[in-house]
Amino acid sequence: MKQEKKERATLKRIVVYAYMILILLTLVTAATYTWFSISRTPRVSDMNLYVNAEEGLELSMDPTAEEWSLQLDLRDMVPVTTPLRPITWVDEEQRFYAAAYGIDGRLLPFGYWQPLTDERNANKDNSDGYYIKLTLFARSSSAVKVTLSEAVEVDEGIAGSGTYLIGTPVWDPEEIQHKNYGFGAETAVRIGLRITPVDTAGSPTGEEADFFIYEPNANAHNGEEGAFKDTPSITGGENLVPRDNLIRQGMCLWTENDPVERGVVVHAFGDFESNPTLFSLKEDEMVRIDVYIWLEGQDQDCVSEIRDAQILANLQFDADPDTQSGLVPIE
Repeated sequence: MKQEKKERATLKRIVVYAYMILILLTLVTAATYTWFSISRTPRVSDMNLYVNAEEGLELSMDPTAEEWSLQLDLRDMVPVTTPLRPITWVDEEQRFYAAAYGIDGRLLPFGYWQPLTDERNANKDNSDGYYIKLTLFARSSSAVKVTLSEAVEVDEGIAGSGTYLIGTPVWDPEEIQHKNYGFGAETAVRIGLRITPVDTAGSPTGEEADFFIYEPNANAHNGEEGAFKDTPSITGGENLVPRDNLIRQGMCLWTENDPVERGVVVHAFGDFESNPTLFSLKEDEMVRIDVYIWLEGQDQDCVSEIRDAQILANLQFDADPDTQSGLVPIE
C-alpha cells in the first residue's frame, strides 16, 4: 500500500512538472514574438551619420565657436563606437527604457523595465551602451523655418544628398557584388530630435523644448515596400510621439550600378509622408539640437536576425526663408 501511494505521488509530481515545462515553453515561444529572443539580441554595431545644413543655416558643436559649418560628422561628435540595442521611447517620461525578462525568458510587464539615462547608457562601448546621443547647435542670420530635406540623387546616382538611412553596401569580391550589411536594421532604427531654444551662450531660454522622431523606411517591412504602419508606445499610445511630431519617410534603398562596379551603387529615395516644421529662427537666434539614435524594439522589423548591422545615414536640415510679416491682409 505504501509503495502504491509512493508511486502515485511520483506520478503526480511528473504530471505537474510536465505542465510546468509546457507553460515555460509557451512563455519562451511568446517571448520570441514579443521584441526578440533574449539569446539573440539584435544590434547595430557600426553607423556613419552626417548632419548637413543648407545655405541659410549654420551648425556647430560649440555655441561659442568662432567658426560654424554646413556639415558635421558623427565620428567627430561621439568619441566611441556605440552599439545600438533594442530599446523604446516613452514620451510621457521623455526617456528610454530597455526590456526586462524573467529567468524563464518571459518578457516582464513595463513596470519592471530598465529606465535608461544619457549619462550611463548613451555613447558607451560596453554592456551599458544602448543608444547614441549627440548635441549640436544651429543658428541663422535671417528668419527661417527649418524642416528635414528631401533626399535627392547627386553625382549621376553615385551618391545621395538630403535625409535618408540605408544599410551599408559592402563589396563582396567573391560574388562580385555589394551586400546589404544593414540586415534589415535600417527599417527599425529611429532618430529623435529634441529642439531647445537657447541664448548665444548655449543656455536654455526657458521656452518649451519639442521632441520629434524621424522614422526612415517607414513603409518597408521585411525588406519590401508596403503600407505606412504605426509603431505603438509600450504605454498604450498609438505612436511613440504625437502624430504632429512624427516624421515618416518612404523606403530608401540602393541597387547595383549597370555594369556592376565596386564602390558604386544607385540610390532610390522615398518621399516624406509627414515632415513637420522642426523650429523657426529669427535673425541671430539659436537652438540646441539633441540627436538620439536607437534601435526601436516596438518596431515589427526589430527581429533577432539583425546581427552586427552597419548603417549609413544622412540628416540634412532645410532652411526656408520665413516671410511671415505678421500683417493681416485687408479683404
